[in-house]
Amino acid sequence: MVNPSAVALTPGRNCWRIEQATKASVIVDADEYFRVAREAMLKARHRIMLIGWDFDARIVLGDADDDGGPATVGEYIYWLVERTPGLDVYLLRWDIGALKALFRGTTILTVLKWMRHPRIHTRLDGHHPTGSSHHQKIVVIDDCFAFCGGIDMTGDRWDTRDHRDDDPRRVKPNGKPYKPWHDATTALEGPVAAALGELARERWQRAGGKPLTAVPGRDDCWPASLGIHFDDLPVAIARSQPAMPDVEAVIEIEQLYVDQIARAERYIYAESQYFASRRVAEAIAARLDEAGGPEIVIVNPVTAQGWLEPLAMDTARARLYEALKTHDRDHRLRLYHPLTAAGAPIYVHAKILVVDDRILRVGSSNLNNRSLRLDTECDVTIDAEQPGCAIHRAKIAEIRDGLIGEHLAVAPEEVAAAIASCGSLIAAIESLRGEGKSLSDYVTPNLSEVEAWLADNEVLDPEGPGEMLEPLNRRGLFRRLGRHRK
Repeated sequence: MVNPSAVALTPGRNCWRIEQATKASVIVDADEYFRVAREAMLKARHRIMLIGWDFDARIVLGDADDDGGPATVGEYIYWLVERTPGLDVYLLRWDIGALKALFRGTTILTVLKWMRHPRIHTRLDGHHPTGSSHHQKIVVIDDCFAFCGGIDMTGDRWDTRDHRDDDPRRVKPNGKPYKPWHDATTALEGPVAAALGELARERWQRAGGKPLTAVPGRDDCWPASLGIHFDDLPVAIARSQPAMPDVEAVIEIEQLYVDQIARAERYIYAESQYFASRRVAEAIAARLDEAGGPEIVIVNPVTAQGWLEPLAMDTARARLYEALKTHDRDHRLRLYHPLTAAGAPIYVHAKILVVDDRILRVGSSNLNNRSLRLDTECDVTIDAEQPGCAIHRAKIAEIRDGLIGEHLAVAPEEVAAAIASCGSLIAAIESLRGEGKSLSDYVTPNLSEVEAWLADNEVLDPEGPGEMLEPLNRRGLFRRLGRHRK
C-alpha cells in the first residue's frame, strides 16, 4: 500500500516544472546515446548547448560513415558549425575537472581551435561552493530536443547493452581498454526540451556567459533512427542546487526521492553509482517497517571508482545497509551487482528509479548526500498517475524489465513472466539468476575503524555547503535512522 505521507508531483516541492513532451525515450548505455547524439546534433540549425561534468573532445561519437563528418566529438562540433551557417555551440563544464582534462592528448589543441571560432563558446563552471561540483548532464538542441540523464560525453563511457568481456571497441582514446560500463539518459522533444533549454541558459549566465534568448519555432528535431517510448505526456524536471550568496538552495531531487519511495505500492527498482544517502535510507527504513510494504531492489557497482571514493561511498553503503537490515524483518530489501559473462564487475553509473509500473525517473543524481544538496543535478520523471497517463504503465514496466533482463542476460518478456509468476520482484530475480552474465549479491565487507569513522562522520560525502564546516559531533549517517553508532 502507499504510505499515507506520499505526495505526488508538486512543482515547488519535489520538482521545478512539469512540461509536455511530444516524444520521449529512455536510452540505455552510451553505444546508442553517442550514435543518437551525433544524429541529433546534425539536425541543429541554431544552437547546441552541452552542459556536463566532464567532456573529452577525443572520444569517437557514433559512426562517422553515417554523415561524412569527423569521428571525434571535438572535430565533429567544429565541422558542424563550419557546415551550418548560423549555428552556435555553447559548452559548459565543471571547472575543477577541466584542469586535468586540458592535458589529455590533443584536447588542448582542440580547445584552442574552438576558441578561435566565433560560433563555438566554452566556459568552465566555477559557480559552486567549495567541495561542490557541477554534475548535470544535459544537451539541448534548438530548444526543441534535449538529452537529460547520467551520461557525459567523455572517455570510459561507451559500451553496449551486452557488456561483452574484452570488447575491442571499449578502449580509451589512447587505445587502453577500460572496464564494462552501464549508464542511461533520456531523449525529450517539445516544451520539456524548451524548459531544459531555459535551465541550460540560466546555468550558462551564472557561469559568466552572456545572456541567451530562447530559440523559437522548431518542432522537428527528433532523430529519425531513435525509437519512441512515449508520446504526448507530461514530464517533471527536478533539480539539486547548493545554497550560495546569490542563489537559494534547491532540494527538489531529495524531496522527490522521499516522496516517490513513499508512493510505492509493490516494487521499487533503483540503479545508482552509490547507496550512501541517509535521507534515502530513512525513507526506505520507513517502508521496511510497514507490514506489507514494497520490495526494494538496488543495483550498484561492486565498488566505487577511484582511490578516495571507495573509502567514503563503499563504507557508507555498508553501514547504511547493516542499519537497514534491522528494519528488514520481512526480507524485502536486496542489493545486487551486475557481472559480465566472465564474472567481471560492470560499473553502474546509471541513475534510475522505477516505482511499480507507475513512475520512471532518470537523471544525474546518485543516492548519496552530495547529489541531494551539494552538487548541481537534474532528473526527469514520467509519472503514469498524471492525468491521461495510465496508458504508459506498460511501457514503464517494459523498460524496467529490460534493465533487469540486461543484467541477467534474459529477454524482458522473461523477466515480466517471472514477476507475474512469482508475484515478487525479488523472487523473480532470484529465479532468473544463474551462471555467466548475472546479478551477484552484495556482501557487507569488514570495516576498519578508520573507514567506519569516515562514513559515520560523512567527511567525504557532506550533505551541503553548510556541513562542510559543521562540527563532526552534529554529523553522521545514523543521526535520524533509529540506530546508535557502535
